[in-house]
Amino acid sequence: MKIGTDGVLLGSWVPISNEINSILDIGAGTGVIALMMAQRSYVETIDAIEIDDDAYEQAVENFEASDWGDRLFCYHASFQEFFQEIDDEYDLLISNPPFYTDDYKTTNVSRDTARFEDALPFQHLFIGVSHLLSENGKFAIILPYKEEDNAIDIAKSVGLYPRKITRVKGNTSSEIKRSMMLFGFDKLDFESEELIIEKTRHEYTKEYIELTRDFYLKM
Repeated sequence: MKIGTDGVLLGSWVPISNEINSILDIGAGTGVIALMMAQRSYVETIDAIEIDDDAYEQAVENFEASDWGDRLFCYHASFQEFFQEIDDEYDLLISNPPFYTDDYKTTNVSRDTARFEDALPFQHLFIGVSHLLSENGKFAIILPYKEEDNAIDIAKSVGLYPRKITRVKGNTSSEIKRSMMLFGFDKLDFESEELIIEKTRHEYTKEYIELTRDFYLKM
């Protein structure tokens, strides 16, 4: 699977404080976000979970080949299985989840698993997050903008509330495409902002460059 803009955005955007001692990447794919967490922090426990066989094997290979292999571990399981069997809590949960809810599927099972919401329904995701998140922990997620209100409603049903929302546009004239959302257990006023990726085709905004420069070789 190719490295997508969504994963790079989320991995660059999520706040990491000194109070974070453990991180879980839910639906890790080939491990890009978990690797970004290791690059951005000194957190010793960075776990990942991935259900697809090929993606899991690639994630493990990528972890072992990285400079942070001793801090990274990937579980091969569904998130539903994981959160029902694991007693650990995490200070930061992060997910670039399956999000296409349309009826259309391709003939590529691995791609469908990664991209369609029925592989990990939002309800299951937020229920699991509420079980695994530490008292003061945070959950970061990137979703299509059209799913923002739905995600907030589901989160509230399990006691999670938005702390920060960044809405992402491809350029100044395009519609909002994505919402990056940070949730916690405290019900407080949340910060909202907008991020524009490009000024013109392949000419990136200052804000996008500053956010992602550590992860692109040609930025």
